[in-house]
Amino acid sequence: MIDSEHKNLIVMINSVERAVRARDRSALLQAFEQLTHCLRAHFANEEKIAQTIQFSFTKNKLEHIYFMKTLHSIKHAVISMPAKDGVLAEDVADYYEDLSNWLTNHIIHEDMLMKPVLQTYPYDLKPG
Repeated sequence: MIDSEHKNLIVMINSVERAVRARDRSALLQAFEQLTHCLRAHFANEEKIAQTIQFSFTKNKLEHIYFMKTLHSIKHAVISMPAKDGVLAEDVADYYEDLSNWLTNHIIHEDMLMKPVLQTYPYDLKPG
């Protein structure tokens, strides 16, 4: 489930990248909405899994809260950016880099900590 969600998050971040490259405010805001929705579900699932396997999740939860606030700030910054005919300024590309770097770090440094514990459970584990 988590691997599938990670793949979906990569698709969402790629949608952000496409909107950034096109400098399309409307598409970018829509991509942020979808990403926010997917992240909320993903974070909730991770927390349920952590509780099920009795994995300490305090640090992860704090990181999730911080990132959701950061994502909200990025979205607000994009909304506030001047645009002409729906086209965003070039500097919006920095936001894509931030999101992409965050996702890579999230998967490698945060979620992989649960992997050794999860591997001791059945593959079809259903989080409580």
